[in-house]
Formats: sequence, C-alpha cells, structure tokens
Amino acid sequence: MRPHRLLIPALAALSAGLPLAARAAQATPDATRVVPASAVGLKQSFSPVVKRAAPAVVNISSKRTVRQQADPFWQMFGIGAPRNRVEGSLGSGVIVRADGVIVTNNHVIAMPGAGTVEITVSLADRREFPAKVLLADERTDLAILKIDLPAGEKLPIMPIADHSDIQVGDLVLAIGDPFGVGQTVTNGIISALNRTADPNGDAGAYIQTDAAINPGNSGGALVSMDGELIGVNSFIFSQSGQSSGVGFAIPAVVVRRVVETAMAGGAAVVRPWLGARLQSVTPDIAKSIGLATPSGALIADVWPNGAAARAGLKQGDVVTSVDGQPVVDAAALNYAMGTHRPGETVRVGVRRDKAEQALTVHAEAAPATPPRDEHVIAGRNPFQGATVVNISPAVAEEVGLDPFGRSGVLVTKTAQGIAQQLGLQPGDIIRAVNGRDIKTVTDLSSAVIAPAPVWQFTIERNGRQLTATFRT
Repeated sequence: MRPHRLLIPALAALSAGLPLAARAAQATPDATRVVPASAVGLKQSFSPVVKRAAPAVVNISSKRTVRQQADPFWQMFGIGAPRNRVEGSLGSGVIVRADGVIVTNNHVIAMPGAGTVEITVSLADRREFPAKVLLADERTDLAILKIDLPAGEKLPIMPIADHSDIQVGDLVLAIGDPFGVGQTVTNGIISALNRTADPNGDAGAYIQTDAAINPGNSGGALVSMDGELIGVNSFIFSQSGQSSGVGFAIPAVVVRRVVETAMAGGAAVVRPWLGARLQSVTPDIAKSIGLATPSGALIADVWPNGAAARAGLKQGDVVTSVDGQPVVDAAALNYAMGTHRPGETVRVGVRRDKAEQALTVHAEAAPATPPRDEHVIAGRNPFQGATVVNISPAVAEEVGLDPFGRSGVLVTKTAQGIAQQLGLQPGDIIRAVNGRDIKTVTDLSSAVIAPAPVWQFTIERNGRQLTATFRT
C-alpha cells in the first residue's frame, strides 16, 4: 500500500500523497546543542516547556447544517422527505495574540458546499467562544480566527519564533487535540527541513517531524524547547491514517506573514513573484552545465520587465542561494521568495557560465496585466452562470497556474445555470467557441452574445484540451 498525505482533523477528506523531493539543508554542529551524557540527563522533563506553551493551544470545531434531499424514487410514493444533516470537523489552533487572535489550518474550518460554517473555539480552561474568520488562505493552508473576550481579559499566547535557528535533530513538542479526546503532548525531533510536496511547484517548504501527529492535530503547535511556535502541524504521510512518524508543519516564517496580513486588514496574502519560469536541477542538467551536485533552480524563461528581468536574471541561469541560504530546487526558491514582503530586497546567488554572481531582486506582487475583468456569463449558451476572468500573472499566482504561454479565459466559479449542468469547473480555461479563439473575457462575451442552435467549444482542464458540442 502506498503512503498517503493526510490532512489531519477528524472527518476531513484524505488526499493522495505526493513524492517528497527536497532534501534538508546541511547544518554545521552547534555547541549549544548537547546530547544527554548520562541517565540523569535522559530523565529530565519537558514539563516546564509544556506549562508555558499548552495554555495557548485550543480546540476548534466547525459545523454546518445542510439540507439533505430524499431519494426521488421514494418521493414518488410519498415516502421520505428532505432533512437536515450536520457536517463537522475537529482540529486545533494556537493563540498568537492576547486579544484572542488564533492561527489554525484552513482545512480545519473550510467546509465545501453552501451554507454558513459555525466555528467554536474551546480554550484550555474549557470555556467556549464563537469565532469569526479574519483571513483564510488556501495556498498556505492557514486561517486566522478571532474570538471576543470579556473586557480587559488577556489570553496566554505562544510567541511565533522570529528566527530560523532550527536544525535537523532538534527536540520538538507537538501539542494539539487529536481525536477530540482533549489536549495532548507528544515529543520527537525535527526529521528534515525544506520538505516540498512538488519539486517544481510552490507547495511550501515544510518542517518534517517524527512527533506523533494524529487526526485532530491539524492547526496545533510544533513547539521548540524555548516554548516558541516554530510551525503549525498540517498533515501526515501514512498508510493507515494514523501517525507513522512522518508529519509536516508549516514554518513559523509563513505563519507570521499570514498573521501580519490579517492584522493589517488584508483580504489575501500578497506573495512576491520572481517573474521567471523555474525548473529544478536534475542530475542530467547538473552534468550538462558543469554543476558538481544537482541542486538549484534553473531559469527556464523570464517574464518581460518582471522582477527577475530587471534584476538581470537570464534564461539558463541557476539560482543557488537566497539571502545566503542554499536553494535545493525550484520549490525552495519559490518558498524563499514568498517569505518576503513586497517592497523588500532579496539577495540571490546565481551561477552563470560556470561563474558565481550576486544579484539583488526587488520583491513585488505579480502584475495584473491584462486586467481581471471579472464577468458572469448570461444568456442561452454553454457558459451561462459561469464567472470568468482574464489570465494574468496575478490570477495565475492566485490559482496556482503557470502564467507563461497562458492566454485565455479562466472559469473561477459556477452558479446555477447551463455551465454547471454541463460540468464546467473552476480552473477550466476556455480556449475556443464555435471556431473562434478566445483570449480575453471580451472575446468570450462577443462570441456568446448571439444565440446559436449548436455550440462547439474547447476548454483546457489539467493540461488536457476537451472539445464538446451543446445543442440549444
């Protein structure tokens, strides 16, 4: 049985695991880290760390009431009626501000389908409070919640680590509420750093730990021996659905960026965009360009007048470091850029023509060119009820598309209408309608303005082009 990547609140959906591609950066020995030299040392307790950290870890439950339709067959005989069904999810969270700001995983609170989700936070002292969502960021899988406290009350917090001084082998604690049984603490070590789910994507650079993480631990704290939050536990790889010692946490530097965005009133996290198409350096590529090891991110293409182009990066360059830290693959470079705020400068090490260079890139958001031009298609045509936008680097970043070579119109959602009935899905790219190429929302609006007895259209879904015919 192959291992699976599991999001870990109770009742959450399981998703198939992807191969791990990145390797932990090599670290030099640190004199401040000492292996216990005696049995006495091994008997020392984690309780001082737990006493500081545990009060800031909370239980989070979310539920939604949905209307379940009865089977139409039995309704013909007057049997059965629609009824309400409650769907729920359990997870954990961490208090990061004394006024009741809590960080958790987005998948703990995000429930697919219509209807309002009710979120309840249970504190360590067993008090319960309703929570509102300040910010939910699907790409980082983080959500920021807020509870209203009695006047003048301050909650215990867990400080977010403001440094990256963590190394493979460091002791850590995982604190959460697995299976809804109550708060529990497990211990382990950091097994690896900079683990990525997709070597050519920007799926993150997770902290891997062997501390036991089980269903309900999602959104809980990965805690250093200083009692600081170094990561938010997010998912596991497992064959059984239970902890097998391969758990992953979102690093504190990402958590801090999302919290800062929420506190500033932002509706979404703005991620700096390098403006380059990247490719991980494989052994074959390393050999062809004279690299001793297959490490780094190859610049395969550069966006005109983007951040990379203005910094002097060129096609064929290999980015080997960011801010002095080694870049092991394309995902690691995307992650390193994403930890910066727009407007900051980023130092990158580049290998070009077998020589090393240092360049400075200005972190900036992806350009929204062409404009988004969001539009809901109406009329008797295959796209009725679909919300569509132009594809720009900004839109591509938002939904995880490669903007290079992409033109067309992106479906962002479907409401009641023909598009939904035909099975159009968010993420579909409309390429052609009745023999006419579609490159912008204006093109699509013009193509469907006049009625037609037969519609032939082509869409792109997951890299495949599909052509269908619809008769009105």
